[in-house]
Amino acid sequence: MSNQKKKNFKIEAFKHRAELEPNYAEKTWKILEHAIQEIYNHNASGLSFEELYRNAYNMVLHKYGEKLYSELVTTMRSHLHQLSRYIEGIQGGFFLEVLNREWEDYKKALQMIRDILMYMDRTFVPSSKKPPVNELGLNLWRDYIAQSLIIQVRLEHTLLELVEKERTGEVINRGLMRNVVQMLKELGPSVYQEDFERPLIAQSAYFYRVESQKSIECCDCGDYLKKAERRLSEETERVSHYLAEATGKMLQNVVEREMIANHMQRLVQRENSGLVMMLEDDKYDDLSRMYRLFSRVPEGLSTIRDVMTGHIRETGKQLVTDPEKSKDPVEFVQRLLKEKDKYDKIISSAFNNDKTFQNALNSSFEHFINLNPRSSEFISLFVDDKLRKGLKEVSEEDVEAVLDKVMILFRYLQEKDVFEKYYKQHLAKRLLSGKSVSDEAERSLIVKLKTECGYQFTSKLEGMFTDMRTSQDTMRGFHTSQPPVMMDRQPGLAVLVLTTGSWPMQAIMACNLPSEIHWVCERFKAYYLGTHSGRKLSWQTSMGSADLKAVFGKGQKHELIVSTYQMCVLMLFNMSDQLSYKDIEQATAIPAADLKRCLQSLACVKGKNVLCKEPMSKDILAGDRFCVNESFSSKFFKVKIGTVVAQKESEPEKQETRQRVEEDRKPQIEAAIVRIMKSRRVLDHNNIVAEVTKQLQSRFLPNPVVIKKRIESLIEREFLERDKVDRKMYRYLA
Repeated sequence: MSNQKKKNFKIEAFKHRAELEPNYAEKTWKILEHAIQEIYNHNASGLSFEELYRNAYNMVLHKYGEKLYSELVTTMRSHLHQLSRYIEGIQGGFFLEVLNREWEDYKKALQMIRDILMYMDRTFVPSSKKPPVNELGLNLWRDYIAQSLIIQVRLEHTLLELVEKERTGEVINRGLMRNVVQMLKELGPSVYQEDFERPLIAQSAYFYRVESQKSIECCDCGDYLKKAERRLSEETERVSHYLAEATGKMLQNVVEREMIANHMQRLVQRENSGLVMMLEDDKYDDLSRMYRLFSRVPEGLSTIRDVMTGHIRETGKQLVTDPEKSKDPVEFVQRLLKEKDKYDKIISSAFNNDKTFQNALNSSFEHFINLNPRSSEFISLFVDDKLRKGLKEVSEEDVEAVLDKVMILFRYLQEKDVFEKYYKQHLAKRLLSGKSVSDEAERSLIVKLKTECGYQFTSKLEGMFTDMRTSQDTMRGFHTSQPPVMMDRQPGLAVLVLTTGSWPMQAIMACNLPSEIHWVCERFKAYYLGTHSGRKLSWQTSMGSADLKAVFGKGQKHELIVSTYQMCVLMLFNMSDQLSYKDIEQATAIPAADLKRCLQSLACVKGKNVLCKEPMSKDILAGDRFCVNESFSSKFFKVKIGTVVAQKESEPEKQETRQRVEEDRKPQIEAAIVRIMKSRRVLDHNNIVAEVTKQLQSRFLPNPVVIKKRIESLIEREFLERDKVDRKMYRYLA
């Protein structure tokens, strides 16, 4: 049924077309043309759009679509030709306003015309492959208005002038700018890009090139960066008001190139205001601004990083190689920690915790810390100072913080085995003298060292604590084994039995103990050897301490806390009123260097001078004589008399320590060589050196010359052999 209706409609339409009056198309177009002119003249209120639509519909229906379309093009061209002449004649600052007004009117008119010719747009236009009415209107506006030679030049000049005015601080009509720029966008990407974007980018590059040259001559680095940051912000804001987003990115690239990339080296190297000055003066805001801006350009962050690295290495080198700053080991390490804290804060606050900057900082510290061969010793002395007295009444969190900072410095050390040597000595002294602030802190640091370097590094340190615990059990057994009467008559004795392999013992000549002490020591020795077969005891008199009851003139009583050597010296005065240096040396057999320090502490320290010395001087000489200071007094009953000891090693002691370290390294190097050769079987000399270095660098950096000597030693002992053809090639034998 529907098919029948459709057929009837076609017949009726054909009959109707046959009955069209002459000049139908011309008359109908005249009606439509008049309507279009009225629309252009803003007199569309009296038009019947339904009737106009029907007329256009009938023209297309009766196969006059081509005429309708061509007449429309002619009418629109005629209108735009007149309009272009009008716009070209506008003078002064009204040009942009008139252009914008006419564009808005044209778009409204185009919308009305498109509504009237909607049927043509839907049927005739697609089949004839012509541009739709709206596209046609935009193309004609582009050709007759936007790209009219006079208008195009004036428009480009006006828009660029307004942008420059805004950049120089003048207020412009952003709404008008937005509308006109939007017009160019609607006319097509090529129009916007060719007629506005490309000239804008070129003009902007010139503007910022000139401005950057002027600014860098008169501004310091911080002010210049503020200006660059402000300019970038302004360009971003400009996009939000009237520019395309892609244009904004291009403008930002221009600012970055002209104001930052082209002046990076000059900015960071700027005297009195560049990167170095910012780092020294902790200018976090300026540093953060530099980081943000430089991160936007190629090689920007590497430029900052390189200058920062060079500065840290240079200042660090001055810090660790200055003899004056190396006099106090504790202060030396404190400066290192202060410097580390300073740059950690800069990196976290200003450089966004950038890992590459943190790596550069670590590399710099590792570089200059190892320039001082005594850094390992000084860090151990710093730990010793903190664990003796520096961490008293400090919270557990703060103790952990200090230990963590020490571990950071420890990681930078290339000679970790040297640190181990000194740390073992200092830990031994703290444990034996009972001067450690906290066993928990001691154990915490050992756990950190164990985590960092493995069990082998700390096994002997842990053995020291084991000896301290077992010694308490041994003393309880000794006291229980002694008859009560004997215990009441003999001096009190507390012995720490130390395992030779765990403690940093040195061969020391035993001094002559007072008879009372010697007797009770022999009883302990008999007890210990009786309960532990196959062991040998040797007394380390240089490490002991004693509490002495002393009575001075006028019955002044004190309890003196002294070292074993000091005890041996003072108890001589129970038998003599006056003794010479030679007498004391002969009676006690204390080594000369230790005896002099001992006598200095007893006779030359103000407030602790329980002995008098003649002649009175700070130095101890062979001809000096000593007697009890009968006038000695103190407001304390217990008086602790320390031993005058150099905080740092003497030159012979340093040489001895270094020699011991080198000797300890030999078996480690040999073990690494054997491990490598056992797995590889055949390897050339250079690869052996490289792999040994890689295996041992967590403890120390082995010298290639030493590695070569250890290879020679292994060849002599028939662990390795040289290849008969290539003498630089080695084979594993064992």
